[in-house]
Amino acid sequence: MDINTDLVRRLVDQQFPRWRSFPIQKIEPGGWDHRSFRLGSDLTVRLPSHSTYVAQVAKEQRWLPQLASRLAIAIPTPVAMGLPSDEYPWPWSVYRWIEGETARGAHIANLPRFAADVADFLKALQATDATEGPLPGSHNFYRGGDLRIYHDETRSAIRSLGTHIDQAAATAVWQAALHETWSDIPVWVHGDVASTNLLVQDSRLSAVIDFGCLGIGDPACDLTIAWTFFSGPSREAFRSHLEADAGTWARARGWALWKALITLADKRTDVPKRQEARRVLHEVITEFMPL
Repeated sequence: MDINTDLVRRLVDQQFPRWRSFPIQKIEPGGWDHRSFRLGSDLTVRLPSHSTYVAQVAKEQRWLPQLASRLAIAIPTPVAMGLPSDEYPWPWSVYRWIEGETARGAHIANLPRFAADVADFLKALQATDATEGPLPGSHNFYRGGDLRIYHDETRSAIRSLGTHIDQAAATAVWQAALHETWSDIPVWVHGDVASTNLLVQDSRLSAVIDFGCLGIGDPACDLTIAWTFFSGPSREAFRSHLEADAGTWARARGWALWKALITLADKRTDVPKRQEARRVLHEVITEFMPL
């Protein structure tokens, strides 16, 4: 949908007149699943961009307040839930604004220490009571679920990429991931631990945002940042602080491989994203099969 500032202005004015005087500004870079706008100085409006993501609204409204009360690192906290209107067909949310810059290596002075911060957050999230939490499903694209649900898609991507990638190495990484299974009780997973969803202040992790893929299950899906953002000493610090066993690490590698492959195989992918996917693929294969 074309979700713009004018539409958000009308929605806010109609449903929450107490905020009519608050200016609205689109947040850049914008998300894919949702569009976000700053409302005044203390609030954020977040709207699903497609019907695929609508189920995430009620999920976040229910679970984020409970998680926020148990985590030391800031996460989004709902203030209100907007209703569908004649102009916009789905529910939407208003959250407290969280200060911080999106994580980039250039403004993180000590990347291994930052990696340890992320690992500590994930350990705390996984230790939080997950009773009755949402199991993997279409609402979170099966994050926390069994990697085998993406087996056909992964194999198809490997075939379609042909000689543009090391097919044997990619297949070996994938098979190693499928060989491992999660047999413990389900734990909370964020579902999209990417640098764009990590906020930084004074070079330290200050907040984690965008919980649309929240669910409970196998935590391996949350470890892909080991290859998408960390490398060398920072990757080692991340794994060490997380205390990830070999099986979880192998499955996490599989998640990173799957995403890189389908991004490369998609002819609609733009050049920067294609370059990044190829870099991640190289990181995954090199870490699995070091020279």
